[in-house]
Amino acid sequence: MLPENITAVIARNERWTGDAASEPYEAGWAREAVFFIRALKQPVGASPTAWIEISPDGMHWLREGTEFQMPSRKDAIAAARLACFGNWLRVATQFEQGAECTVLVTLHLKA
Repeated sequence: MLPENITAVIARNERWTGDAASEPYEAGWAREAVFFIRALKQPVGASPTAWIEISPDGMHWLREGTEFQMPSRKDAIAAARLACFGNWLRVATQFEQGAECTVLVTLHLKA
């Protein structure tokens, strides 16, 4: 039996500034998850640390513990891998004033 997998586009051509987060995605069926975050344009200002958040209901969020640096140049990609998580996932970050990044965020899930 082949494992089930899916690639979901969570954010496409979104300009992230200030407190930013992807749309939540329900992924309770998956055993593994990988977020890819690509800068579609040259980021402005400092590239912040981003983190993975989990939720029991898709509305109330807490940090899962995985952190990574947001891409610092056009077409650069950051990634975060997860193996143990609840039902809902998203990626979040906080930019300094004046900083921004236009992103493509995909979530790759495998059962």
